[in-house]
Amino acid sequence: MKSLSPSAYVLSCRGAVAAAAAALALTGCANYFGIKSDKQIAPAGQFESAQSLPSQGGQWPSLDWADQFGDPQLPKLIAEALEGSPSIAQAQARIAKAQSYIESSRSNLYPKVDGSYAWTRELYSANSLYPPPFGGTWFSENNVLASASWDLDLWGKNREKLGSAVSQAESAEADMQQARITLASSVARTYNQLAQLYALRDIAQREIQNREDVSTITNGRVAAGLDTNVEKQTAIGNIASSQTTLSDYDGQITITRYQLAALLGKGPDRGLQIGEPVLAPGGAVVLPDNLPADLVSRRPDIVAARWQVEAAMHDVKEAKAEFFPDVNLAAAAGFDAFGWGRFLTSSSRQIQFGPAIHLPIFDAGALRSQLKGRYADFDLDVANYNETLINALSDVATQVASIRSVDQQMGDAQRALDASTKAYQLAVIRYKAGLSPQLQVLNADITRLSAEQTVTNLKMKRRDMQFALIKALGGGFDANAAGLTVPAEASAAHAPG
Repeated sequence: MKSLSPSAYVLSCRGAVAAAAAALALTGCANYFGIKSDKQIAPAGQFESAQSLPSQGGQWPSLDWADQFGDPQLPKLIAEALEGSPSIAQAQARIAKAQSYIESSRSNLYPKVDGSYAWTRELYSANSLYPPPFGGTWFSENNVLASASWDLDLWGKNREKLGSAVSQAESAEADMQQARITLASSVARTYNQLAQLYALRDIAQREIQNREDVSTITNGRVAAGLDTNVEKQTAIGNIASSQTTLSDYDGQITITRYQLAALLGKGPDRGLQIGEPVLAPGGAVVLPDNLPADLVSRRPDIVAARWQVEAAMHDVKEAKAEFFPDVNLAAAAGFDAFGWGRFLTSSSRQIQFGPAIHLPIFDAGALRSQLKGRYADFDLDVANYNETLINALSDVATQVASIRSVDQQMGDAQRALDASTKAYQLAVIRYKAGLSPQLQVLNADITRLSAEQTVTNLKMKRRDMQFALIKALGGGFDANAAGLTVPAEASAAHAPG
């Protein structure tokens, strides 16, 4: 029988130990048998939406969608909000924190090298282990050591931890894009609310003039003995009521300006500098083709939820790797000596090296419990993704249906306004000619005023819904252009078995 050299014998023993450790870990008490999940993300085509969201050859919103409404002030306000809003700063801080986790996780893939030096001055007991001349004497001990270690990561635990950190960072980036879209939409919708208040204020201002005209007619009729003081006081009261309404709109305009200033990340005085909106009516709604399938890459909240699922998958794989043995290589070299004379000589050198193996044999169920928790997180993230997708489809369909409903209402409301305006004009003519009482004018005026307010509110409501639809369609976000597309190999996400 051929004998082995000392080095070959050591290598043979280490190989046997490693093989035995692996076999022991695989067949020992610590295992994840029976722990799994059958949950998976739902494809967009699973949810029927062809009738609600038909293909119409339209375009997805662009990042400069605010320009289409013809008011140069709106894009500037949105840009100002995106630059100074605390909510965007918070999202950026979360991204920076996620990036730090990536750097920390990546460092575990590489060897680590440390250096240390220690100097100890010690009086050794004369009645202890060290006899004279050591015992009863002061000595200085110098120790310098350079050490290196490397976790071989044979089962990919550290790589999965890094994958989870990367996915979390991508999710945080998508969350920031969602925050930007939400903020831009909030600015636009609040700005549209300001436009609505200004339009209603203009109606109130015209109403004051109309009622002053009626009051002038009434004064003439009172002088002619055709009306009494009752009609005169009624006319005066109607003017005062309209002035109260005008003052109310002025107050609401100021409050809305303050709300806009807060969205811009500025103090309330900034809102007072915002000019009167000159928004153009929104255009026709034409949906893009293949909307359900493409929406998953156009809505940043869906993309963020998808990356969360990806992170949970890595967490499950990391927890599974915990069941296998950890193998770490460690080495150290340095000098250790009493005093300074022989400190850096070859006889004072010290060298250590060898592997360290951790075997999870019995842990009272701790690893199984941890894996069950990771699977639960995975199931939760999958359910959250599916819910986000369902809500996104419903959001788009709801906004489209609402816009179409308003479009239908607009025709009837405009006809009602035209008819009530003619009725009011005729009532004024008849009242001035003494052919009808003041009450008929007032009733016609109230009907016309309500019809005009309805038309104005419908116009503003439709534009507000268009802003909401732009947000529902992703506000110009594109995961492919932003580099946030989930890798193709993970497109059919399901928990590892």
